[in-house]
Amino acid sequence: MGVSGSIACYKALDLTSKLVQNGAIVDVIMTESASKFITPLSFQSISRRPVSTNLWASGEGDIGHIAIANSTDLAIIAPATANIIAKIAHGLADDLLTTTLLATKAKVIVAPAMDGNMYYHQSVQENISKLVRMGIIVVGPNEGRLASGLVSKGRLVEPYEILGYIRAALGSEGDLKGKKIVVTAGGTQEPIDPVRIISNHSSGKMGYALAEAARDRGAEVTLVTATTALSIPVSMEIISVKTARDMQIAVEKSLDNADALIMAAAIADFRPNIPYSQKLKTDKQSLKLSLTKNPDILGTVKGNFIKVGFAAETQSLEANARKKLIEKDLDFIVANNVIEIGSEFGSDTNRVVILDNKGSINALPIMSKEDIAERILDRVVEIIQ
Repeated sequence: MGVSGSIACYKALDLTSKLVQNGAIVDVIMTESASKFITPLSFQSISRRPVSTNLWASGEGDIGHIAIANSTDLAIIAPATANIIAKIAHGLADDLLTTTLLATKAKVIVAPAMDGNMYYHQSVQENISKLVRMGIIVVGPNEGRLASGLVSKGRLVEPYEILGYIRAALGSEGDLKGKKIVVTAGGTQEPIDPVRIISNHSSGKMGYALAEAARDRGAEVTLVTATTALSIPVSMEIISVKTARDMQIAVEKSLDNADALIMAAAIADFRPNIPYSQKLKTDKQSLKLSLTKNPDILGTVKGNFIKVGFAAETQSLEANARKKLIEKDLDFIVANNVIEIGSEFGSDTNRVVILDNKGSINALPIMSKEDIAERILDRVVEIIQ
């Protein structure tokens, strides 16, 4: 982790914490100017490893920058100032960070952070373009209020976003490399009037976990998502939809050359026949809505790809899931009881049963949705192979 001199250094501290929490070994190299914003001790306390700042303070035995460069799986510069970007673009090596970058064969991610006028300067834009041509992954910057008070592009991307790019880079050679996976997520919304909707309790967490896990295993991922309160994942195609019919159109367009479709979205079965054009007033004692059936997306899509469905049930779990598996001609289906403790809508955990078209049943213990996503993708990989 290379940290250069920017007020956004505090986000690098948060990113270091998130990396350590995810099991990464983080060696931090700070430039002299970065040390003016945050002390090396702060990063050392989070990473629980020595922080390097001086090219001439090599450890015993190995040459310091060579040792770090050779042990690195991924190098990330966050925040990356205009100065450090220029040095990397032109191969300068006048401090520990730039010298280490020249010596490493690891993938490099650069996350720029600077004032908007600086970011749009011709020389900075040319240097960033050169980094991309060199094969360096450039992440951001985002648009927003900057330290100068200017509202422009130049903000360091948020730590959770950078973490997503890191996971994608580290997993790019995974067992789903070269495969296209389409995932749906969230609960669709059917308008009653301009204010009210018919929807459900789906949080989208399972679908998002699947999309991120597939990305982290090297897949090209398209996430078709209904409205959720979740942060949008990075390093994948995102298609936002609202209604079931919107989702049907998006899914059908996304299935060209797809290897698998995983329908984790909770799609409304019915929609109002004719939504009211104006807000309904509440002066009535009752209201009757005429509903019509929504399209059966999973049951109607055709193609040479793996079809995975979900069944959210409250009774007769295996029987209802098996019926859906057969009717929709699925490769396998993931079923759960949504009124069971630990499997409720919005929960971070779930207890699922996986049934396939060969008749096998695999009941998993309660586990995180991230772990369940990996088990589901293991099945997808087995079928592909």
